[in-house]
Amino acid sequence: MNNEEALNKITKLRNELADHNYKYYVLAQPEISDFDFDMKLKELEKLEAEFPQFADPNSPTQRVGSDISKDFEQVEHKYSMLSLSNAYSEEEIKDFDTRVKKIIETDCDYVCELKFDGSSISLTYENGELIRAVTRGDGVKGDDVTTNVRTIKSIPLKLRGNDYPANFEIRGEILMPFKVFDALNAKLEKAGEQLLANPRNTSAGTLKMKNSSVVASRKLDAYLYYMLGNDLPMDGHFENLQKAKEWGFKISDAIEVCKNLNEVYTFIKKWDTERHKLPVATDGVVIKVNSKKLQDNLGFTAKSPRWAIAYKFKAESVSTVLKSVSYQVGRTGAVTPVANLEPVHIAGTMVKRASLHNADIIQNHDLHIGDTVFVEKGGEIIPKITGVDVSKRHPMFSPVIFIENCPECKTPLIRKEGESAHYCPNEDGCPPQIKGKMEHFVSRKGMDIDGLGQETIELLYNEGFVKGITDFYQLKKGQLANLDRMGEKSALRILEGLETSKKVPFERVLFSLGIRFVGETIAKILVKKLHTIENIQAATFEELIDIDEIGDKIAESVIAWFSIEKHLQIIETLKQYGLQFKINENQLIGQTDKLKGLNIIISGTFEQHSRDELKKIIEKNGGKNVGSISKKTSYLLAGKNIGPSKLEKANKLKIPIISENDFLKMLK
Repeated sequence: MNNEEALNKITKLRNELADHNYKYYVLAQPEISDFDFDMKLKELEKLEAEFPQFADPNSPTQRVGSDISKDFEQVEHKYSMLSLSNAYSEEEIKDFDTRVKKIIETDCDYVCELKFDGSSISLTYENGELIRAVTRGDGVKGDDVTTNVRTIKSIPLKLRGNDYPANFEIRGEILMPFKVFDALNAKLEKAGEQLLANPRNTSAGTLKMKNSSVVASRKLDAYLYYMLGNDLPMDGHFENLQKAKEWGFKISDAIEVCKNLNEVYTFIKKWDTERHKLPVATDGVVIKVNSKKLQDNLGFTAKSPRWAIAYKFKAESVSTVLKSVSYQVGRTGAVTPVANLEPVHIAGTMVKRASLHNADIIQNHDLHIGDTVFVEKGGEIIPKITGVDVSKRHPMFSPVIFIENCPECKTPLIRKEGESAHYCPNEDGCPPQIKGKMEHFVSRKGMDIDGLGQETIELLYNEGFVKGITDFYQLKKGQLANLDRMGEKSALRILEGLETSKKVPFERVLFSLGIRFVGETIAKILVKKLHTIENIQAATFEELIDIDEIGDKIAESVIAWFSIEKHLQIIETLKQYGLQFKINENQLIGQTDKLKGLNIIISGTFEQHSRDELKKIIEKNGGKNVGSISKKTSYLLAGKNIGPSKLEKANKLKIPIISENDFLKMLK
C-alpha cells in the first residue's frame, strides 16, 4: 500500500468511526456492534502505526467518546476517565501480559472482575460524605449528575466506619436491572408508546433526566470497581475494594485475584456461562494489575491505561423467524436494510429488528422471507443476523431482493464502484437526507444549537417551517412556541442558540455543511491551509491533494459539492445571516514555519506547559504531532516520567531526545 492509498483508507476509517461515535454517544442510535467498531478501530491503529506521517491528535484512536449534555454543569475530572483496550481471545490477553511484564520486568498478580454494561460514573467523597457524581463525558470533563445519583439506593450518601481517606474518588457503573427494564417496556407497550432499546441506553438516559423524582422511580443500581486518591488504605486494588465494601459500597462478589494467566482464563470461562444468571447486563471481564505502584509505573497511552484490558464475551446467539425486510435512508443517502423478526429474548432484552447493513449481506446469507435465522447481539447491543437454518426453509419462501428505488422519494438507487452501500442520489429532495443534514448541522460538533434536537427538527419539517439548514435562521418565536411540547421558554432558548451559532468558528461551520468525507479533522486542515470559503471553493484538484491528509476522494468530493449551484446559494444565504466563513484572525497570530517538516512525539510530564499546550505550539509552528516512534520521527520531546519503552525505542532508532527548554529554544 502506497502513501496515497494509506491516507485514503485512514481518512475513510476516521470518518466512519467519528460518525459511529456521534450516533452512539450523541444520538444513542448505534448502527454497528462494539466488535465491528473495535475491528475498524484496530485496523486504523495498525495503519496509523505503519504510516506515522498521517498521525492526527483528533483521530478516533486518540479520543474517548462523549456523553456530555448541556442541561448539566460540566466538571473537570481530577483524574482522566479513559476507556479500556479490548481483547477477544486468549492470545490477545497473553499479548497484554507480555507488554506488562516487559515494562515492569517482574511477575505480578491480576484482578479479574466483571465488566458491567451501563453508564460510567465517578463519585467523590469528602470526610465520608458523597459530594459529587460526574459522568465520563469526554474523559476530561463530564456532567454533574449528583442530584440524580443521590436517588440510587445502592450508592451510600454517608460511609460506614471511620477508617476511610478524608478525600477520595471511586468509580463504577450505573445500571438498570433487567426486571426493571422489562417492567418499564411493558408499561410503554400497554400505552402504545415506543419501546426502549436496551438497559444500557435507558440507564444513561435516566441519569440525564431533569426530574430526579422520575430517576428515583426507575430503580437504578450501581456497582463500584475502582478507587483513586493520595491516601488509599492499601497498595492492592483488590484489597482496596474489600475495604470499600466495609464502608458501604456495592462491590461485586465476582472478583478474584489471579496469580497467572491460567487462573485468568478459568475466571473468564466460568463467567461466560454464569453471567446469564445475573440481574444486570455484563459484556466481558476486566483484567487489572493489582498493585497500585505497578499501575503507576505502567502508566497510560493517549486513550487507555496500560495496566488493564477488557476481554469481551462472544455474543449470545438465538434463532428466530425473518418476517420482512424494511429499508432506512441515512443522512448521506446510504440505504440500510433492516430485518423485522419474530420477537426473541437475547442478552437481557426483547429483539424485534436487526441490521442487515447492505445488499451483500443479504446475498451472502441467501435470505428468504420466513427463514429461520440466527441472531446475536454484537457487543451485547446491536442485533445482527449471523446465519440461516436452511433445513427449515419452505420451497415457497421468497428470496429477499434488494430494492431498486429509494423507499422515501422513489429515486433510482446507485451503487458507487468499490462501495458496499446503495445510495439515493436525491440528496436535496429526499426527506430523511434533508432532516439528517439538518440534524448534522445543529449537532454539538457542528453549530451546537441549543434546543434543536431530532424530535424538534421532525416537528419543524412536518409543519413546513424548515426545509433546509438556512431556514433555521428564519424561525420566529411564535412558530416555535406553538409547536407541541414547546412553549415560549423553549422557543427563546432555540432563538438564542441560533444567535450564538453565528460566532461558531469557520472549521465547525465547514464541518456542519455535511460535505462527504469532510469530517472534523479534514475541516480543520482545509480551514488552516486555505483560510476562507472562497479559497476552498476555488481550489483545484491538484491544490487540494497537495495539502497533507487530503487524498483523491476527499478532493473529488469537495470539488463536486461546490459545483452544485444550490450549495453555493446555501453558503451565500448563511453569509447573510452572519455565519463565519473565514478563519479567525487570532488563529493566524503566531503561526510560523519554524517546525515545518518535523514529526515530533511528546512523552512524560512538563513544568512550563501541559502536553496539550505543547501539541498546539507544535501545530502553530508548522510541525506535526505523531503518536508513535518510527524512523520518520524527528524528535522525542521528553519530560519527567517518560515511558521506558519509548525511550528505549528512540535510542535504538537514534531519534534525537530534547527537553522542554531545548524545544522552546528551537522556536526563538
